[in-house]
Amino acid sequence: MRRSIVAVAAAGLLIVAGCSSGGSDAGGSAASTLDISAAASLKTTFTAIADEFEAQYNGVTVRLSFDGSSTLANQIQQGAPADVFASADEKNMRKLGDLAVDPAVFATNTLVIVTAPGNPRGIRSFADLNKPDVTTVICQSAQPCGAATETVERNTGVTIDAASEEQSVSAVLTKVTTGQADAGVVYVTDARGAGDKVATVTDPAFAAVVNSYPIAALAGAGDGELATQFVDLVLGADGQRILREAGFGAP
Repeated sequence: MRRSIVAVAAAGLLIVAGCSSGGSDAGGSAASTLDISAAASLKTTFTAIADEFEAQYNGVTVRLSFDGSSTLANQIQQGAPADVFASADEKNMRKLGDLAVDPAVFATNTLVIVTAPGNPRGIRSFADLNKPDVTTVICQSAQPCGAATETVERNTGVTIDAASEEQSVSAVLTKVTTGQADAGVVYVTDARGAGDKVATVTDPAFAAVVNSYPIAALAGAGDGELATQFVDLVLGADGQRILREAGFGAP
């Protein structure tokens, strides 16, 4: 009798485990976790999109990881858990090769200069970032924001003598908003998100350098269908509305 009771209990546990391991359709209740690796400049928008996704898919938890796109691509190649990758440029998406399933561009972005409120150093152009009394920070060249800055340097013939090169655009912004730097080159969306913590300075050269943001579900995702549904949300009307409101350009 005792063996029979144990067998029934074990069978019950297997049934419960089987019911809790799958993905979830919209309105469903099966527990699942979706890992999203996204460029640092997407933090605000993808947090909002993740909230929308969790509201549509009962029991699904979206786990977000933000950093420079090059850093994230390297981490994914080294086996870091990720079901979806959203990059701030196409170069870092291409690094993943066949691991990225059907990448699609979902947004665009351009650069802008940020300074302390009121622009106390009187910066008026990209070239002014090299003024002797200006401490400037930019992104590392491996990161999309750094590669875009390098393109502006080539187009203008102005090479920025930066005090530091940061691993992400958010790190550049932080250095300016905390007073560690007088100016930095970031994306328009980052400057907009910072609000009155910064002043912005544009340069005509920025308009010619546009970053395209691709997104893809990753081969081997824990729940490929759920990963594809998240990509669809980003590409769809709700995701695009959130991105446009934050200042991203259309694909």
